[in-house]
Amino acid sequence: MLNRFRTYLKNFDWIIFAAVLLLVTFGLVEIYSVALGQASGNLLNFKKQLIFSGLGFLGLFLFSFIDYRFLRSLNRYFYVLAVIILIAVLFLGQTIRGTKGWFSFFGLGLQPVEFVKIVLILFLAKYFSNLATKIKTTRHFLTSALGAAVLIILVIFQPDFGSALILGAIWLIMILAAGFNKKYFIIIGLASIVVLSISWLFLFKDYQKERVLNFFNPGANALESGYNISQAIIAVGSGGLTGKGVGFGSQSQLKFLPEAQTDFIFAVIAEELGFFGVILVLGFYFIFFFRCFSVLKKINNDFGIYFLLGAAGLIFIQMFINIGMNLGIMPVVGLPLPFVSYGGSSLVSLLILVGIVENIIIKSKISY
Repeated sequence: MLNRFRTYLKNFDWIIFAAVLLLVTFGLVEIYSVALGQASGNLLNFKKQLIFSGLGFLGLFLFSFIDYRFLRSLNRYFYVLAVIILIAVLFLGQTIRGTKGWFSFFGLGLQPVEFVKIVLILFLAKYFSNLATKIKTTRHFLTSALGAAVLIILVIFQPDFGSALILGAIWLIMILAAGFNKKYFIIIGLASIVVLSISWLFLFKDYQKERVLNFFNPGANALESGYNISQAIIAVGSGGLTGKGVGFGSQSQLKFLPEAQTDFIFAVIAEELGFFGVILVLGFYFIFFFRCFSVLKKINNDFGIYFLLGAAGLIFIQMFINIGMNLGIMPVVGLPLPFVSYGGSSLVSLLILVGIVENIIIKSKISY
């Protein structure tokens, strides 16, 4: 047992772990900074995030020691459980900022869709790995699309269009990795236009339409619906090279910047730590992605390759959209900055995801 533990630690990818640890640390520093400017002064959100971080890293190490092949064998059960939970949250969930997507336990909110993202990656990785030596047919395309669509539709009912977008992006990344014919991507493009048109006419609420319109012209209504984007852009621009210092950001400390700990924490980093702080954060993300892709050639099974690509794709898309929101180049869709933003469900689920990636890497090194 001790020798097995040592073998695991020896083959554990400490570079990936270090990049994630530094990103979480950056997040804690900025969440602490924002908490300083709150009227209560009890640092409650910072303390919660510390607990979430501890639970998340515990989950990371736990799942790095659980054989991923065991999880792969249970993928159907995880999928069914995900569907049941997404249905349950529609009836029993708590509504926060217009979205009925949280369960409340002892004052802490659990957002199941964050864990459903892992389930979808697991489900698609298993499905496509079984097709590795087969021709990718229309049936395979439609089956994978249906598997993703069930989860996406349930999330739209919450409504949480940001998370639904991410689930759709995960599916798109996985079919790209699977090597489907380009004709299918033309179909996806046309279907997306139809779905977005219908959603705009019948599903989007007024505030969601305003977010999209503000994306095209954030200055048109800077004191009302475009306020968040305008304040984020001001915060990013005011940081300069070195920033104003932790706890001294005027936009965040004086509460001009809404959702400073979640959606717009990147703007807080830019304001308080400046261009150098932004480069550091982006550098840690670069190290994480570079390392994930550099170990791909050592992964000796199709499931592991698909899962790693899906995991890296999920984190990259959320990072790209969140930073784009802060810079005014993407609509505001309420997605956290991975590992950095405040939020227990997001942080714990992503650290568990990294733990599964670590196990895939460890197992590949041992049997390579």
